[in-house]
Formats: sequence, structure tokens, C-alpha cells
Amino acid sequence: MSHHVSPFGAVFTGVTDIPAIQQIVYSSRPFGFDDAMLNGVLVDARRCNARDGVSGALICRQDVYLQLLEGPDGMLQNTFARIQRDDRHLEVTMRASGFVRSRMFGDWTMFHDPAKSRIWSAAEVADGALDRASSEDYIKIFEQLAEDANLSDRGA
Repeated sequence: MSHHVSPFGAVFTGVTDIPAIQQIVYSSRPFGFDDAMLNGVLVDARRCNARDGVSGALICRQDVYLQLLEGPDGMLQNTFARIQRDDRHLEVTMRASGFVRSRMFGDWTMFHDPAKSRIWSAAEVADGALDRASSEDYIKIFEQLAEDANLSDRGA
């Protein structure tokens, strides 16, 4: 029996049993950030993600987009390539990538968090916090966001 350790720390036994759910986290800098542009990004993401079997969460504010996407490997690669070509995103940078057993945001074509979560301040981002963070730091942000979203869905 084989074992596989994902970049996210999970140990999988029997690699053939692993579903092909890829998870990526990227950051980008918004170009021309305002409510209309953000609504356009969310509408496009939800439409395309529903079609492609992709789920995820977007943390955003005027200085940063931080997004986790999860889904079938091929579809997720297509989604990320589309984001890289989207002129509403500047400096698109992959922050974490790996395969997981289950989705964090499986019920969401795109969960939206207007940066009220536990991310770095604008000054910290400007000072390079995104480049200093590890892939585990990024995953922890989204794990907490998923937990918060699940609690609010249950009325907690």
C-alpha cells in the first residue's frame, strides 16, 4: 500500500483512492477596484464555476484578492488560466497548490468575504506579507473562513 503526503499535510493511504480534487490558492491585485467591478468578478466566477464543477472563496478588498479554488484538476487549471488572462487581476501569483480529499467550500460556487477575515492589513501587504507567508499560512486563512461560514450558515 502506498502513502502520499499532500502539500497541505494530509497523509493519504492507497493513492488510487484519492479523488482528483485539486485545491489552489492565489493572490492578485485588483485593477480598478469598485463595487461594480467586484460584482462582475463574482457573477462571472459563480457562472463559470457552476458550469465547471469548481467551488471556492474570494477574500477581497481594494489592495488584494486572495482566492481559494477547488475542483477537478483539468477544470481548475482552465479556471486559473482564465483568471491569469483577466485584466481585472494584476500580479496573479500562485500561493498554494495540492490535492485534497474533500472541498472546503463545496456548497459555494464562490463564497465572498469582503476582507473581514483574518488576513494581513493593507500596510502589511504593501510591506511584502504575501511573499513571506507559507502555503500553510494561506490554507489556514481559508480553513478559518470555511469554519466561520459554516457557523454562520447554522445560525451560530
